[in-house]
Amino acid sequence: MSDTFRALVIDNVEGNQTVAFRDLSRSDLPDHDVLVEIAYSTLNYKDGLAVSGKGRIARRLPMVAGIDLAGTVVESRSADWKVGDQVVVNGWGLSETEWGGYSRFQRLKPEWLTRLPDAFTPLQAMAIGTAGYTASLCVDALEDWGRIQPGVGEVLVTGAAGGVGSVAISLLAARGYNVTAATGRPETHDFLRGLGATNFISREDLLAKGGPLQKERWTGGVDAVGSTILANALAQTVRGGAIACCGLAGGADLPATVLPHILRSVALIGVDSVMASASQRDRAWQRLARDLDPGKLDTLTRVEPLSKIQALGDEILAGNVRGRVVIDVTA
Repeated sequence: MSDTFRALVIDNVEGNQTVAFRDLSRSDLPDHDVLVEIAYSTLNYKDGLAVSGKGRIARRLPMVAGIDLAGTVVESRSADWKVGDQVVVNGWGLSETEWGGYSRFQRLKPEWLTRLPDAFTPLQAMAIGTAGYTASLCVDALEDWGRIQPGVGEVLVTGAAGGVGSVAISLLAARGYNVTAATGRPETHDFLRGLGATNFISREDLLAKGGPLQKERWTGGVDAVGSTILANALAQTVRGGAIACCGLAGGADLPATVLPHILRSVALIGVDSVMASASQRDRAWQRLARDLDPGKLDTLTRVEPLSKIQALGDEILAGNVRGRVVIDVTA
């Protein structure tokens, strides 16, 4: 095991937030019970904000960035984990209040770890990452609501070409739902059709000003965009339907009324992937192992070196990332 290793660290230098690579040793890491040798991390929208300096994601400094990681346990003071266990970690404040995955090694609390399903390699787990795991939580939430049925009506997925959207389409299609993909990039239609989308709606249509109650269309939906798009999606949801919301790429505001909720019993289901319980996480990963086609996962994925992370952060903030970007922390 190397004495020193490289990590991407957010820090404060003379009152200014900086993002730079730094050599660390194991003694620099937090004093948590499980040491993981990281193989891969991911690139998410939140990561883009953190590494570009365009969003104050880190709430204590210094901070190792990266909200995801997959790797192998190399030391453990916990009875729940032994050397050689393959694990995945999503959320739990990584890159915000806890040191994250843009590092060769990280010490973590035992309760943060999820056992990597046999169906996936560490690379595939990070191709899924927080985005895919969150998509799975959203599908769980919609099915728990109990009003959507495979083959009946249309399920809307916004931000369809992004990480959450692309995996949500794959999972919903695998269950037999009719999926309508909302995207502002027509050139992604073939890609999304290959994932299982059966229809398309332009992002501009969902951004148009609409009434508080519009023509009923969606039996359910997965939304990672928020703002006007979410408001219109709710106004177009059928009586008793639900939208699972997990993101705010389009804005944190919600210019809507209560009318869809009180006149059509439409539900807005909030999905928090950061602090989800262990049972929710296990269930979400079980769905991914059961329903996510590895071949389709490959079409969603590209692998990039950690050395390019800041340029990649700018790329995802500009909306130019299709599918999933896996970060090789060794490169």
